[in-house]
Amino acid sequence: MAGCASMGNVAPQATRVDPATLDAGAAIRAANRDAGWPSADWWRAYGDPQLDGWIAAAQAGNPSLAAAQARVRQAQAVARIAHADELPQLDGELALQRKHWPDDYFYGPGTLANTNSWNNSGTLNLSYHLDLWGKDKNNAERALDSARAQAADERAARLELEVNVVRAYIDFAKNFALLDIAQQTYDRQNELIQLAQKRLRAGIGTQLELSQAESPLPDYSRQIDSYQEAVQLGRHQLAALAGKGPGAGDTLTRPKLALDTPASLPSALPAELIGRRPDVVAARWLVDAQARGIDVAKAQFYPNVDLLASLGGFGVGSAFAGFLRSMNGGWSAGPAITLPIFEGGRLRAQLGAASAGYDEAVDQYNQTLVSALKDIADDVVRIRSLDTQREDAARSVALTRRTFDLSHQGFKRGLTDYVNVLVAQSQLLRAQESQTRVEAERLAAHASLMAALGGGLEAPEDAPRDGAAAPGKAGTPAAGASPNGATQPAPAKAAASASAAPISLLPRTASDALASPAPSAAARPSAASPAPAPAVKLTRAATSESGRPTRRRQVAAGAALADTDRAAVPAAE
Repeated sequence: MAGCASMGNVAPQATRVDPATLDAGAAIRAANRDAGWPSADWWRAYGDPQLDGWIAAAQAGNPSLAAAQARVRQAQAVARIAHADELPQLDGELALQRKHWPDDYFYGPGTLANTNSWNNSGTLNLSYHLDLWGKDKNNAERALDSARAQAADERAARLELEVNVVRAYIDFAKNFALLDIAQQTYDRQNELIQLAQKRLRAGIGTQLELSQAESPLPDYSRQIDSYQEAVQLGRHQLAALAGKGPGAGDTLTRPKLALDTPASLPSALPAELIGRRPDVVAARWLVDAQARGIDVAKAQFYPNVDLLASLGGFGVGSAFAGFLRSMNGGWSAGPAITLPIFEGGRLRAQLGAASAGYDEAVDQYNQTLVSALKDIADDVVRIRSLDTQREDAARSVALTRRTFDLSHQGFKRGLTDYVNVLVAQSQLLRAQESQTRVEAERLAAHASLMAALGGGLEAPEDAPRDGAAAPGKAGTPAAGASPNGATQPAPAKAAASASAAPISLLPRTASDALASPAPSAAARPSAASPAPAPAVKLTRAATSESGRPTRRRQVAAGAALADTDRAAVPAAE
Protein backbone atom coordinates (compact mmCIF):
# COMPACT_ATOMS: atom_id res chain seq x y z
CA MET A 1 0.00 0.00 0.00
CA ALA A 2 2.95 2.34 0.42
CA GLY A 3 3.16 2.70 -3.34
CA CYS A 4 -0.40 4.02 -3.64
CA ALA A 5 -1.00 7.67 -4.50
CA SER A 6 -1.72 10.03 -1.60
CA MET A 7 -5.17 11.55 -1.09
CA GLY A 8 -3.77 14.59 0.70
CA ASN A 9 -6.27 16.60 2.72
CA VAL A 10 -9.04 16.58 0.14
CA ALA A 11 -12.44 16.28 1.88
CA PRO A 12 -15.96 17.72 1.58
CA GLN A 13 -16.82 20.80 3.62
CA ALA A 14 -20.60 21.25 3.46
CA THR A 15 -22.97 20.07 6.21
CA ARG A 16 -26.59 19.11 5.75
CA VAL A 17 -29.18 21.20 7.55
CA ASP A 18 -31.23 19.34 10.16
CA PRO A 19 -34.89 20.22 9.51
CA ALA A 20 -35.55 20.22 13.24
CA THR A 21 -33.17 23.17 13.66
CA LEU A 22 -35.11 25.39 11.25
CA ASP A 23 -37.52 27.89 12.79
CA ALA A 24 -40.86 27.21 11.12
CA GLY A 25 -41.96 30.77 11.78
CA ALA A 26 -44.98 32.41 13.34
CA ALA A 27 -47.22 31.82 10.34
CA ILE A 28 -46.80 28.05 10.47
CA ARG A 29 -47.00 27.92 14.26
CA ALA A 30 -50.21 29.95 14.26
CA ALA A 31 -51.91 27.80 11.63
CA ASN A 32 -54.09 24.82 12.49
CA ARG A 33 -51.80 21.82 12.93
CA ASP A 34 -54.34 19.01 13.10
CA ALA A 35 -54.59 18.02 9.44
CA GLY A 36 -53.06 15.10 7.61
CA TRP A 37 -50.74 15.41 4.66
CA PRO A 38 -52.41 16.04 1.30
CA SER A 39 -53.83 13.05 -0.52
CA ALA A 40 -52.46 12.03 -3.90
CA ASP A 41 -55.63 13.31 -5.58
CA TRP A 42 -55.75 16.55 -3.61
CA TRP A 43 -57.47 18.44 -6.45
CA ARG A 44 -60.69 16.46 -5.90
CA ALA A 45 -61.36 18.78 -2.96
CA TYR A 46 -62.51 21.36 -5.52
CA GLY A 47 -65.52 19.16 -6.28
CA ASP A 48 -65.45 19.53 -10.08
CA PRO A 49 -65.57 16.24 -12.05
CA GLN A 50 -64.51 18.05 -15.21
CA LEU A 51 -61.31 19.19 -13.47
CA ASP A 52 -60.67 15.63 -12.26
CA GLY A 53 -60.98 14.30 -15.80
CA TRP A 54 -58.81 17.01 -17.28
CA ILE A 55 -55.98 16.34 -14.82
CA ALA A 56 -56.18 12.64 -15.68
CA ALA A 57 -55.93 13.56 -19.36
CA ALA A 58 -52.92 15.78 -18.67
CA GLN A 59 -51.19 13.04 -16.70
CA ALA A 60 -51.69 10.66 -19.62
CA GLY A 61 -50.92 13.00 -22.51
CA ASN A 62 -48.61 15.82 -21.42
CA PRO A 63 -45.35 15.55 -23.44
CA SER A 64 -43.19 17.18 -20.76
CA LEU A 65 -44.33 14.63 -18.19
CA ALA A 66 -43.70 11.82 -20.69
CA ALA A 67 -40.16 13.16 -21.17
CA ALA A 68 -39.62 13.11 -17.40
CA GLN A 69 -40.78 9.49 -17.31
CA ALA A 70 -38.36 8.65 -20.13
CA ARG A 71 -35.53 10.17 -18.08
CA VAL A 72 -36.47 7.87 -15.21
CA ARG A 73 -36.26 4.82 -17.48
CA GLN A 74 -32.94 6.02 -18.81
CA ALA A 75 -31.53 6.47 -15.30
CA GLN A 76 -32.76 3.02 -14.29
CA ALA A 77 -31.02 1.51 -17.33
CA VAL A 78 -27.79 3.29 -16.39
CA ALA A 79 -28.11 1.85 -12.88
CA ARG A 80 -28.43 -1.66 -14.32
CA ILE A 81 -25.32 -1.05 -16.43
CA ALA A 82 -23.38 -0.03 -13.32
CA HIS A 83 -24.63 -3.08 -11.43
CA ALA A 84 -23.34 -5.34 -14.21
CA ASP A 85 -19.77 -4.31 -13.32
CA GLU A 86 -20.16 -6.12 -9.99
CA LEU A 87 -20.68 -9.49 -11.71
CA PRO A 88 -18.22 -11.82 -13.48
CA GLN A 89 -17.88 -11.25 -17.22
CA LEU A 90 -17.71 -14.22 -19.60
CA ASP A 91 -17.27 -13.90 -23.33
CA GLY A 92 -16.45 -16.30 -26.12
CA GLU A 93 -14.70 -16.01 -29.45
CA LEU A 94 -14.97 -18.40 -32.39
CA ALA A 95 -13.10 -18.03 -35.69
CA LEU A 96 -13.75 -20.43 -38.62
CA GLN A 97 -11.61 -20.12 -41.75
CA ARG A 98 -11.09 -22.25 -44.84
CA LYS A 99 -7.59 -21.58 -46.14
CA HIS A 100 -5.53 -22.47 -49.23
CA TRP A 101 -1.80 -22.64 -48.56
CA PRO A 102 0.56 -21.29 -51.29
CA ASP A 103 3.29 -23.36 -52.90
CA ASP A 104 6.01 -21.28 -51.40
CA TYR A 105 6.57 -18.81 -48.56
CA PHE A 106 9.58 -16.57 -48.12
CA TYR A 107 11.45 -19.47 -46.57
CA GLY A 108 10.50 -22.17 -49.04
CA PRO A 109 7.55 -24.56 -49.39
CA GLY A 110 5.87 -25.69 -46.20
CA THR A 111 4.33 -29.01 -45.27
CA LEU A 112 0.87 -27.74 -46.28
CA ALA A 113 2.01 -26.24 -49.58
CA ASN A 114 -0.67 -26.22 -52.26
CA THR A 115 -3.29 -27.74 -49.94
CA ASN A 116 -6.61 -26.67 -48.43
CA SER A 117 -7.31 -26.84 -44.68
CA TRP A 118 -9.48 -25.55 -41.89
CA ASN A 119 -7.88 -22.88 -39.73
CA ASN A 120 -10.25 -22.69 -36.72
CA SER A 121 -10.04 -21.46 -33.13
CA GLY A 122 -12.34 -21.03 -30.13
CA THR A 123 -11.77 -19.25 -26.82
CA LEU A 124 -13.71 -18.61 -23.58
CA ASN A 125 -12.50 -15.68 -21.48
CA LEU A 126 -13.55 -15.10 -17.86
CA SER A 127 -12.82 -11.94 -15.91
CA TYR A 128 -13.89 -10.84 -12.46
CA HIS A 129 -12.92 -7.69 -10.63
CA LEU A 130 -12.32 -8.25 -6.93
CA ASP A 131 -14.10 -5.27 -5.42
CA LEU A 132 -11.83 -5.10 -2.38
CA TRP A 133 -12.32 -1.36 -1.82
CA GLY A 134 -16.02 -1.12 -2.73
CA LYS A 135 -15.48 0.79 -5.97
CA ASP A 136 -17.95 -1.22 -8.05
CA LYS A 137 -20.51 -1.41 -5.25
CA ASN A 138 -20.41 2.33 -4.62
CA ASN A 139 -20.52 3.09 -8.33
CA ALA A 140 -23.63 0.92 -8.68
CA GLU A 141 -25.23 2.53 -5.63
CA ARG A 142 -24.40 5.98 -7.00
CA ALA A 143 -26.20 5.15 -10.23
CA LEU A 144 -29.14 3.74 -8.26
CA ASP A 145 -29.35 6.87 -6.11
CA SER A 146 -29.30 8.99 -9.27
CA ALA A 147 -32.18 6.90 -10.64
CA ARG A 148 -34.06 7.43 -7.39
CA ALA A 149 -33.47 11.17 -7.65
CA GLN A 150 -34.73 11.11 -11.23
CA ALA A 151 -37.86 9.28 -10.08
CA ALA A 152 -38.45 11.97 -7.46
CA ASP A 153 -37.93 14.63 -10.14
CA GLU A 154 -40.59 12.89 -12.23
CA ARG A 155 -42.99 13.09 -9.28
CA ALA A 156 -42.13 16.78 -8.92
CA ALA A 157 -42.87 17.31 -12.61
CA ARG A 158 -46.19 15.49 -12.19
CA LEU A 159 -47.10 17.68 -9.22
CA GLU A 160 -46.15 20.83 -11.13
CA LEU A 161 -48.37 19.72 -14.00
CA GLU A 162 -51.29 19.08 -11.64
CA VAL A 163 -50.90 22.52 -10.07
CA ASN A 164 -50.61 24.20 -13.48
CA VAL A 165 -53.83 22.54 -14.65
CA VAL A 166 -55.64 23.59 -11.47
CA ARG A 167 -54.42 27.18 -11.77
CA ALA A 168 -55.36 27.36 -15.44
CA TYR A 169 -58.78 25.93 -14.59
CA ILE A 170 -59.27 28.50 -11.84
CA ASP A 171 -58.35 31.28 -14.27
CA PHE A 172 -60.82 29.76 -16.72
CA ALA A 173 -63.56 29.97 -14.08
CA LYS A 174 -62.50 33.49 -13.07
CA ASN A 175 -62.77 34.77 -16.63
CA PHE A 176 -66.25 33.29 -16.93
CA ALA A 177 -67.23 35.19 -13.76
CA LEU A 178 -65.68 38.43 -14.98
CA LEU A 179 -67.53 37.98 -18.26
CA ASP A 180 -70.78 37.68 -16.30
CA ILE A 181 -70.04 40.92 -14.48
CA ALA A 182 -69.20 42.72 -17.71
CA GLN A 183 -72.40 41.45 -19.33
CA GLN A 184 -74.52 42.48 -16.35
CA THR A 185 -72.91 45.93 -16.34
CA TYR A 186 -73.58 46.24 -20.07
CA ASP A 187 -77.22 45.27 -19.56
CA ARG A 188 -77.67 47.72 -16.67
CA GLN A 189 -76.21 50.49 -18.78
CA ASN A 190 -78.62 49.69 -21.60
CA GLU A 191 -81.50 49.98 -19.16
CA LEU A 192 -80.18 53.31 -17.91
CA ILE A 193 -80.05 54.53 -21.51
CA GLN A 194 -83.65 53.49 -21.99
CA LEU A 195 -84.62 55.34 -18.81
CA ALA A 196 -82.75 58.48 -19.95
CA GLN A 197 -84.58 58.29 -23.29
CA LYS A 198 -87.95 58.04 -21.53
CA ARG A 199 -87.11 60.99 -19.29
CA LEU A 200 -86.04 63.03 -22.31
CA ARG A 201 -89.28 62.25 -24.19
CA ALA A 202 -91.29 63.10 -21.08
CA GLY A 203 -89.57 66.47 -20.87
CA ILE A 204 -88.04 65.83 -17.45
CA GLY A 205 -84.62 64.74 -18.72
CA THR A 206 -81.87 66.39 -20.70
CA GLN A 207 -79.75 65.50 -23.70
CA LEU A 208 -76.73 65.68 -21.40
CA GLU A 209 -78.12 62.89 -19.23
CA LEU A 210 -78.67 60.72 -22.29
CA SER A 211 -75.16 61.40 -23.56
CA GLN A 212 -73.70 60.56 -20.15
CA ALA A 213 -75.62 57.27 -20.15
CA GLU A 214 -74.47 56.32 -23.65
CA SER A 215 -70.78 57.21 -23.17
CA PRO A 216 -69.66 54.15 -21.10
CA LEU A 217 -71.38 51.61 -23.36
CA PRO A 218 -68.51 51.11 -25.88
CA ASP A 219 -66.04 50.50 -23.05
CA TYR A 220 -68.36 47.94 -21.44
CA SER A 221 -68.65 46.26 -24.84
CA ARG A 222 -64.86 46.17 -25.10
CA GLN A 223 -64.64 44.49 -21.69
CA ILE A 224 -67.02 41.77 -22.86
CA ASP A 225 -64.83 41.16 -25.90
CA SER A 226 -61.74 41.02 -23.71
CA TYR A 227 -63.19 38.44 -21.32
CA GLN A 228 -64.57 36.33 -24.17
CA GLU A 229 -61.04 36.27 -25.56
CA ALA A 230 -59.65 35.28 -22.15
CA VAL A 231 -62.15 32.42 -21.88
CA GLN A 232 -61.15 31.07 -25.28
CA LEU A 233 -57.44 31.41 -24.51
CA GLY A 234 -58.08 29.49 -21.30
CA ARG A 235 -59.53 26.64 -23.34
CA HIS A 236 -56.38 26.60 -25.48
CA GLN A 237 -54.11 26.60 -22.43
CA LEU A 238 -55.91 23.69 -20.78
CA ALA A 239 -55.82 21.75 -24.04
CA ALA A 240 -52.07 22.32 -24.36
CA LEU A 241 -51.46 21.16 -20.78
CA ALA A 242 -53.29 17.94 -21.64
CA GLY A 243 -51.10 17.44 -24.70
CA LYS A 244 -53.99 18.08 -27.09
CA GLY A 245 -54.72 20.48 -29.91
CA PRO A 246 -56.53 23.79 -29.24
CA GLY A 247 -59.80 22.34 -30.51
CA ALA A 248 -59.95 19.90 -27.60
CA GLY A 249 -60.61 22.83 -25.27
CA ASP A 250 -63.89 23.58 -27.03
CA THR A 251 -65.46 20.65 -25.19
CA LEU A 252 -64.88 22.33 -21.82
CA THR A 253 -68.00 23.57 -20.11
CA ARG A 254 -68.21 26.21 -17.43
CA PRO A 255 -66.27 25.19 -14.28
CA LYS A 256 -68.14 24.54 -11.06
CA LEU A 257 -65.51 24.93 -8.38
CA ALA A 258 -66.25 24.76 -4.67
CA LEU A 259 -63.78 24.34 -1.83
CA ASP A 260 -64.59 24.12 1.86
CA THR A 261 -61.18 23.40 3.36
CA PRO A 262 -59.49 25.44 6.10
CA ALA A 263 -55.79 26.25 5.89
CA SER A 264 -54.59 23.47 8.19
CA LEU A 265 -51.12 21.95 8.30
CA PRO A 266 -49.74 18.56 9.36
CA SER A 267 -48.40 18.41 12.89
CA ALA A 268 -45.09 16.86 11.76
CA LEU A 269 -43.71 19.99 10.06
CA PRO A 270 -40.89 20.38 9.27
CA ALA A 271 -39.44 17.02 10.32
CA GLU A 272 -41.33 14.88 7.80
CA LEU A 273 -41.00 17.38 4.98
CA ILE A 274 -37.80 15.68 3.76
CA GLY A 275 -39.82 12.62 2.81
CA ARG A 276 -42.95 14.38 1.53
CA ARG A 277 -41.75 17.00 -0.94
CA PRO A 278 -40.51 15.41 -4.18
CA ASP A 279 -37.95 18.15 -4.79
CA VAL A 280 -36.52 17.69 -1.29
CA VAL A 281 -36.46 13.91 -1.75
CA ALA A 282 -34.66 14.31 -5.08
CA ALA A 283 -32.11 16.65 -3.52
CA ARG A 284 -31.40 14.15 -0.73
CA TRP A 285 -30.89 11.30 -3.20
CA LEU A 286 -28.44 13.48 -5.13
CA VAL A 287 -26.52 14.10 -1.90
CA ASP A 288 -26.29 10.35 -1.36
CA ALA A 289 -25.22 9.83 -4.97
CA GLN A 290 -22.43 12.39 -4.59
CA ALA A 291 -21.33 10.72 -1.34
CA ARG A 292 -20.99 7.45 -3.25
CA GLY A 293 -18.98 9.33 -5.86
CA ILE A 294 -16.45 10.33 -3.20
CA ASP A 295 -16.09 6.68 -2.16
CA VAL A 296 -15.56 5.71 -5.80
CA ALA A 297 -12.87 8.39 -6.16
CA LYS A 298 -11.13 7.17 -2.99
CA ALA A 299 -11.12 3.58 -4.26
CA GLN A 300 -9.11 4.72 -7.29
CA PHE A 301 -6.11 5.26 -5.00
CA TYR A 302 -5.86 1.54 -4.20
CA PRO A 303 -4.74 -1.41 -6.34
CA ASN A 304 -7.16 -3.01 -8.76
CA VAL A 305 -7.17 -6.82 -8.66
CA ASP A 306 -8.78 -8.77 -11.50
CA LEU A 307 -9.06 -12.53 -11.84
CA LEU A 308 -8.56 -13.67 -15.43
CA ALA A 309 -9.04 -17.10 -16.96
CA SER A 310 -9.03 -18.33 -20.54
CA LEU A 311 -9.82 -21.68 -22.16
CA GLY A 312 -9.55 -22.38 -25.86
CA GLY A 313 -8.25 -24.43 -28.74
CA PHE A 314 -6.61 -23.93 -32.14
CA GLY A 315 -6.40 -26.35 -35.00
CA VAL A 316 -5.16 -26.41 -38.60
CA GLY A 317 -5.99 -29.40 -40.74
CA SER A 318 -8.50 -31.14 -42.89
CA ALA A 319 -10.88 -31.82 -39.97
CA PHE A 320 -13.41 -29.05 -39.37
CA ALA A 321 -13.61 -29.66 -35.60
CA GLY A 322 -9.97 -30.43 -35.07
CA PHE A 323 -9.54 -27.42 -32.80
CA LEU A 324 -11.83 -29.12 -30.28
CA ARG A 325 -9.42 -31.96 -29.60
CA SER A 326 -7.85 -31.90 -26.18
CA MET A 327 -4.36 -32.00 -27.62
CA ASN A 328 -5.06 -28.71 -29.43
CA GLY A 329 -6.52 -26.96 -26.35
CA GLY A 330 -4.98 -24.64 -23.81
CA TRP A 331 -5.92 -22.61 -20.75
CA SER A 332 -4.62 -19.84 -18.55
CA ALA A 333 -5.63 -18.37 -15.18
CA GLY A 334 -4.30 -15.88 -12.71
CA PRO A 335 -4.67 -12.44 -11.16
CA ALA A 336 -3.88 -9.10 -12.77
CA ILE A 337 -2.94 -6.25 -10.47
CA THR A 338 -2.67 -2.59 -11.38
CA LEU A 339 -1.29 -0.08 -8.90
CA PRO A 340 -1.30 3.73 -9.24
CA ILE A 341 2.22 4.99 -8.59
CA PHE A 342 2.55 8.29 -10.41
CA GLU A 343 -0.43 9.83 -12.16
CA GLY A 344 0.39 13.54 -12.13
CA GLY A 345 -2.21 14.44 -9.48
CA ARG A 346 -5.11 13.11 -11.56
CA LEU A 347 -6.58 10.95 -8.78
CA ARG A 348 -6.39 13.73 -6.21
CA ALA A 349 -8.08 16.08 -8.66
CA GLN A 350 -10.84 13.52 -9.23
CA LEU A 351 -11.35 13.26 -5.47
CA GLY A 352 -11.45 17.04 -5.21
CA ALA A 353 -14.06 17.22 -7.95
CA ALA A 354 -16.16 14.55 -6.22
CA SER A 355 -15.90 16.39 -2.89
CA ALA A 356 -16.90 19.68 -4.50
CA GLY A 357 -19.83 17.93 -6.18
CA TYR A 358 -20.92 16.63 -2.78
CA ASP A 359 -20.68 20.13 -1.29
CA GLU A 360 -22.78 21.50 -4.15
CA ALA A 361 -25.42 18.80 -3.68
CA VAL A 362 -25.58 19.45 0.07
CA ASP A 363 -25.91 23.20 -0.44
CA GLN A 364 -28.65 22.66 -3.02
CA TYR A 365 -30.45 20.33 -0.61
CA ASN A 366 -30.21 22.91 2.17
CA GLN A 367 -31.57 25.60 -0.14
CA THR A 368 -34.40 23.32 -1.29
CA LEU A 369 -35.37 22.59 2.30
CA VAL A 370 -35.30 26.26 3.29
CA SER A 371 -37.34 27.19 0.21
CA ALA A 372 -39.86 24.45 0.99
CA LEU A 373 -40.57 25.89 4.43
CA LYS A 374 -40.75 29.39 2.95
CA ASP A 375 -43.32 28.20 0.39
CA ILE A 376 -45.51 26.77 3.14
CA ALA A 377 -45.26 29.88 5.31
CA ASP A 378 -45.98 32.14 2.31
CA ASP A 379 -49.07 30.16 1.35
CA VAL A 380 -50.41 30.18 4.92
CA VAL A 381 -49.97 33.96 5.13
CA ARG A 382 -51.52 34.41 1.70
CA ILE A 383 -54.56 32.27 2.52
CA ARG A 384 -55.11 34.03 5.84
CA SER A 385 -54.90 37.41 4.11
CA LEU A 386 -57.25 36.31 1.34
CA ASP A 387 -59.77 35.10 3.91
CA THR A 388 -59.91 38.64 5.29
CA GLN A 389 -59.93 40.19 1.82
CA ARG A 390 -62.75 37.86 0.86
CA GLU A 391 -64.96 39.12 3.67
CA ASP A 392 -64.09 42.74 2.89
CA ALA A 393 -64.81 42.22 -0.81
CA ALA A 394 -68.22 40.71 -0.04
CA ARG A 395 -69.13 43.67 2.19
CA SER A 396 -67.92 46.07 -0.48
CA VAL A 397 -70.14 44.44 -3.11
CA ALA A 398 -73.17 44.60 -0.81
CA LEU A 399 -72.57 48.27 0.05
CA THR A 400 -71.87 49.43 -3.50
CA ARG A 401 -74.89 47.53 -4.79
CA ARG A 402 -77.08 49.26 -2.22
CA THR A 403 -75.60 52.61 -3.22
CA PHE A 404 -76.29 51.88 -6.86
CA ASP A 405 -79.88 50.85 -6.12
CA LEU A 406 -80.50 54.07 -4.17
CA SER A 407 -78.97 56.29 -6.83
CA HIS A 408 -80.85 54.44 -9.56
CA GLN A 409 -84.18 54.82 -7.82
CA GLY A 410 -83.43 58.47 -7.12
CA PHE A 411 -82.60 59.09 -10.77
CA LYS A 412 -85.75 57.27 -11.82
CA ARG A 413 -87.85 59.57 -9.61
CA GLY A 414 -85.96 62.69 -10.62
CA LEU A 415 -84.41 63.16 -7.18
CA THR A 416 -80.75 62.97 -8.29
CA ASP A 417 -78.77 63.48 -11.46
CA TYR A 418 -77.14 60.80 -13.59
CA VAL A 419 -73.59 61.50 -12.35
CA ASN A 420 -74.41 59.80 -9.05
CA VAL A 421 -75.72 56.75 -10.91
CA LEU A 422 -72.60 56.56 -13.07
CA VAL A 423 -70.26 56.80 -10.08
CA ALA A 424 -72.22 54.16 -8.16
CA GLN A 425 -72.20 51.75 -11.09
CA SER A 426 -68.44 52.16 -11.56
CA GLN A 427 -67.89 51.43 -7.88
CA LEU A 428 -70.10 48.35 -8.08
CA LEU A 429 -68.24 47.09 -11.14
CA ARG A 430 -64.86 47.45 -9.43
CA ALA A 431 -66.14 45.77 -6.26
CA GLN A 432 -67.57 42.80 -8.17
CA GLU A 433 -64.37 42.34 -10.17
CA SER A 434 -62.28 42.57 -7.01
CA GLN A 435 -64.43 39.96 -5.28
CA THR A 436 -64.09 37.56 -8.20
CA ARG A 437 -60.31 37.94 -8.31
CA VAL A 438 -59.99 37.41 -4.56
CA GLU A 439 -62.04 34.21 -4.81
CA ALA A 440 -59.82 32.93 -7.63
CA GLU A 441 -56.64 33.84 -5.74
CA ARG A 442 -57.93 31.96 -2.69
CA LEU A 443 -58.52 28.83 -4.73
CA ALA A 444 -55.09 29.14 -6.36
CA ALA A 445 -53.43 29.67 -2.97
CA HIS A 446 -54.91 26.38 -1.76
CA ALA A 447 -53.36 24.62 -4.77
CA SER A 448 -50.01 26.23 -3.97
CA LEU A 449 -50.24 25.04 -0.37
CA MET A 450 -50.97 21.48 -1.49
CA ALA A 451 -47.91 21.62 -3.75
CA ALA A 452 -45.77 23.09 -0.97
CA LEU A 453 -46.77 20.15 1.25
CA GLY A 454 -45.70 17.64 -1.39
CA GLY A 455 -48.95 17.00 -3.22
CA GLY A 456 -49.59 13.62 -1.61
CA LEU A 457 -46.14 12.04 -1.93
CA GLU A 458 -45.82 9.23 0.61
CA ALA A 459 -42.55 9.05 2.53
CA PRO A 460 -41.16 5.62 1.49
CA GLU A 461 -39.36 3.41 3.95
CA ASP A 462 -36.14 3.70 1.94
CA ALA A 463 -36.25 7.51 1.71
CA PRO A 464 -32.87 9.10 2.46
CA ARG A 465 -32.35 9.99 6.09
CA ASP A 466 -29.83 12.04 7.98
CA GLY A 467 -26.63 10.03 8.28
CA ALA A 468 -27.81 7.48 5.74
CA ALA A 469 -24.90 8.03 3.41
CA ALA A 470 -21.87 10.14 4.18
CA PRO A 471 -18.56 10.14 2.31
CA GLY A 472 -16.50 7.21 3.38
CA LYS A 473 -19.40 5.67 5.30
CA ALA A 474 -21.86 4.27 2.84
CA GLY A 475 -25.25 3.52 4.22
CA THR A 476 -27.48 3.55 1.19
CA PRO A 477 -31.05 2.38 1.62
CA ALA A 478 -31.99 -1.04 0.34
CA ALA A 479 -31.29 -1.49 -3.35
CA GLY A 480 -34.22 -1.63 -5.67
CA ALA A 481 -36.51 0.63 -3.65
CA SER A 482 -37.03 4.21 -4.70
CA PRO A 483 -39.33 7.16 -4.21
CA ASN A 484 -40.61 6.68 -7.73
CA GLY A 485 -43.67 8.79 -7.41
CA ALA A 486 -46.10 5.88 -7.01
CA THR A 487 -48.05 7.45 -4.22
CA GLN A 488 -50.91 6.24 -2.12
CA PRO A 489 -53.55 8.64 -0.87
CA ALA A 490 -52.71 9.86 2.61
CA PRO A 491 -55.69 9.89 4.95
CA ALA A 492 -56.41 13.48 5.83
CA LYS A 493 -58.14 14.43 9.04
CA ALA A 494 -61.16 16.62 8.72
CA ALA A 495 -59.81 19.71 10.38
CA ALA A 496 -62.60 22.11 11.24
CA SER A 497 -61.89 25.78 11.73
CA ALA A 498 -64.52 28.26 12.82
CA SER A 499 -62.59 31.13 11.27
CA ALA A 500 -62.04 29.46 7.91
CA ALA A 501 -64.80 30.37 5.50
CA PRO A 502 -65.64 27.96 2.69
CA ILE A 503 -64.47 28.93 -0.76
CA SER A 504 -66.95 28.64 -3.59
CA LEU A 505 -66.98 29.44 -7.26
CA LEU A 506 -70.36 27.78 -7.73
CA PRO A 507 -73.14 29.70 -9.48
CA ARG A 508 -74.97 32.12 -7.22
CA THR A 509 -78.02 34.26 -7.82
CA ALA A 510 -77.68 38.02 -7.98
CA SER A 511 -79.75 38.40 -4.84
CA ASP A 512 -77.39 36.08 -2.99
CA ALA A 513 -74.51 38.38 -3.88
CA LEU A 514 -76.36 41.42 -2.57
CA ALA A 515 -76.38 40.36 1.04
CA SER A 516 -76.23 37.28 3.22
CA PRO A 517 -78.92 36.62 5.82
CA ALA A 518 -77.86 37.15 9.39
CA PRO A 519 -76.94 33.92 11.17
CA SER A 520 -79.13 32.61 13.91
CA ALA A 521 -78.09 33.01 17.50
CA ALA A 522 -76.90 29.43 17.60
CA ALA A 523 -74.92 29.75 14.40
CA ARG A 524 -73.69 33.33 14.83
CA PRO A 525 -69.86 33.36 15.13
CA SER A 526 -68.08 35.08 17.94
CA ALA A 527 -66.14 38.29 17.58
CA ALA A 528 -62.94 36.31 17.16
CA SER A 529 -64.54 34.29 14.39
CA PRO A 530 -66.06 36.52 11.68
CA ALA A 531 -68.97 35.30 9.63
CA PRO A 532 -68.15 33.61 6.33
CA ALA A 533 -68.39 35.91 3.34
CA PRO A 534 -70.85 35.12 0.57
CA ALA A 535 -69.29 33.31 -2.36
CA VAL A 536 -68.80 34.98 -5.68
CA LYS A 537 -71.16 34.00 -8.47
CA LEU A 538 -69.66 32.40 -11.53
CA THR A 539 -72.56 31.94 -13.92
CA ARG A 540 -73.11 33.48 -17.31
CA ALA A 541 -75.50 36.37 -17.66
CA ALA A 542 -76.72 34.88 -20.92
CA THR A 543 -75.34 31.84 -22.68
CA SER A 544 -75.82 29.91 -25.85
CA GLU A 545 -76.19 26.13 -25.97
CA SER A 546 -72.47 25.82 -26.73
CA GLY A 547 -71.61 27.47 -23.46
CA ARG A 548 -70.34 30.71 -25.01
CA PRO A 549 -71.67 34.04 -23.68
CA THR A 550 -73.97 36.16 -25.80
CA ARG A 551 -74.46 39.91 -25.73
CA ARG A 552 -77.36 42.26 -25.99
CA ARG A 553 -76.05 45.54 -27.39
CA GLN A 554 -79.15 47.08 -28.91
CA VAL A 555 -81.24 49.46 -26.86
CA ALA A 556 -84.96 48.91 -27.29
CA ALA A 557 -86.51 52.38 -27.41
CA GLY A 558 -89.00 53.00 -24.67
CA ALA A 559 -88.24 49.75 -22.83
CA ALA A 560 -89.07 49.92 -19.17
CA LEU A 561 -86.29 49.74 -16.62
CA ALA A 562 -86.14 46.32 -15.03
CA ASP A 563 -84.87 45.68 -11.58
CA THR A 564 -81.07 45.57 -11.47
CA ASP A 565 -81.24 42.08 -10.02
CA ARG A 566 -83.49 40.75 -12.76
CA ALA A 567 -83.12 37.15 -13.84
CA ALA A 568 -80.06 37.77 -15.99
CA VAL A 569 -78.05 35.30 -13.93
CA PRO A 570 -79.46 31.78 -13.58
CA ALA A 571 -79.37 30.35 -10.11
CA ALA A 572 -77.84 27.11 -11.25
CA GLU A 573 -76.29 25.75 -14.39
